[in-house]
Amino acid sequence: MTELLKVHGSENQFFILDRTKLEEFLSDKQIIELTKRVTNRTNGLLGGADGLLLVDNSSHKDTLGQMRVINADGSEASMCGNGLRTVSRYLSEKFNQTHFKVETMNADLEVKQAKDLAPNVKAFSVEISPVKFNQEAFPFEKLNKQKIFNETVPEIDETEKFTAIAVPNPHLINFSNNNTINTNKMEKLGKYLNGQNPYFTDGVNLNFAYEKAPNQIFVKTFERGVGFTNACGTGMTATSLAYALINYPNQNFNEEITVYNPGGMVKNNVKKIDNHYSLKLTGNATITHKINIDLQSLINNDLNKAKIFETNEESDYKNFVNSLT
Repeated sequence: MTELLKVHGSENQFFILDRTKLEEFLSDKQIIELTKRVTNRTNGLLGGADGLLLVDNSSHKDTLGQMRVINADGSEASMCGNGLRTVSRYLSEKFNQTHFKVETMNADLEVKQAKDLAPNVKAFSVEISPVKFNQEAFPFEKLNKQKIFNETVPEIDETEKFTAIAVPNPHLINFSNNNTINTNKMEKLGKYLNGQNPYFTDGVNLNFAYEKAPNQIFVKTFERGVGFTNACGTGMTATSLAYALINYPNQNFNEEITVYNPGGMVKNNVKKIDNHYSLKLTGNATITHKINIDLQSLINNDLNKAKIFETNEESDYKNFVNSLT
């Protein structure tokens, strides 16, 4: 039997599949097709998800495993902060370790079990790295800029200011107000920049944010390859860094920033030492369901043969969210 876990970080939902436990090897093509089917929001498994997190062995020193992020449309993301927390919990419980590294596309990232956010709300703290500002990391060469920092970009919007940070997923960040977030401007811009366009040719994650209080922000993300998500870990981290750079200019800082999102809340520790940035994202790593299905039925999309076991963690997570001010 094959086991899938349905998990979430701030309601950014995924399935975890451990390829090391499969009865037979599945190719990347098979994994992509499987992902598209099980994550489908109309007829997928358990109402679908934002993507699939593929766990594999790693040959890198001090790592417990490799994480790959397959989006719902079949594209592959270089990183996922919310997903990394859930994979960290999975590997922690699999190997009985609480502090280790996980291999991702661009870096081996340090992860650590954190204090529970609330009763039965497990949490992990994960490193987000590397940080880049140069246009090649996106790319946006046709904008004729080497970087974008808290400035208008008329080719995109005549009035809003943007900051571009890759961590390593490329993010375009706007600080405005609650009214702007609730208009259709963000959706139109997100669809445009992630379709055929001359400016962000590989697409870009779009984050709209506003300050609730000092060092407290709200972030909503239109995610490349997914669309609107309840939360985006790298997006919240990149937005926290942008917030610190804008509000603490020309100084080293070490700030904990509380980030609210449509799916809950996380904490970002954002530290600058000279020109180096250290970013740590802490939030829930919730398992909502455990699914057992024979591999051939999974490959053939015969999902009605799945045996589904619901955990009690989601109700505890919702109690935590309802307690937030």
